[in-house]
Amino acid sequence: MRCSVSYAKRSFYRSSNAVFCKVGRHAYEEVILQLVKSKCMPMLLYGLECFALLESDVKSIDFAVTRFLMKLFRTSNIDTINDCRSSFNFLLSSEMTEIRNKFKGRFNMCNSLRYYFGL
Repeated sequence: MRCSVSYAKRSFYRSSNAVFCKVGRHAYEEVILQLVKSKCMPMLLYGLECFALLESDVKSIDFAVTRFLMKLFRTSNIDTINDCRSSFNFLLSSEMTEIRNKFKGRFNMCNSLRYYFGL
């Protein structure tokens, strides 16, 4: 079974452009990144934990986030983008999905232990 990520990317672009259009260059980068993190990233990540994505799909989703950061910081240098990401603590979608999968694995292990011990 194959999952298409084009709708998720389209929703992310639409919502991030709406945020960028409303606040423009008047807000600080921290504010814009927090808005994108709380309002736009869930649209990109919704339901992706259910599928085993191909590496090309993961890179495609990460590029959508990287492209937004290039627009925000007005640069195309990937090293600058990575420095900005690390200084603002802004994770790529693949990093967020990995964290969610680790949490889901620990949560499932806790539930199975509760069931095993009758808690």
